[in-house]
Amino acid sequence: MQALTEREREILTMMACGMRNDEIAGRLFLSVATVKTHVARVLRKLGVRDRTQAVVAAFDLGIVRPRGPQPAARGVELIIDWG
Repeated sequence: MQALTEREREILTMMACGMRNDEIAGRLFLSVATVKTHVARVLRKLGVRDRTQAVVAAFDLGIVRPRGPQPAARGVELIIDWG
């Protein structure tokens, strides 16, 4: 697996939160086409075929983790560790 860039990790984190490409684009002030390019690079670097597998990889890599029993938006906690 190739190392993800900071932006790719950010995109992956948002994907893991269930955000669509247009939502990510709006949040990051990017075009949808740019987000699609980042998503494609994330999939390639992780060696996965779709967003679902990428989200599983995000959990496996510790980029995101499930929240505890308290109610949470989208059910995940963001962990941003760029190190």
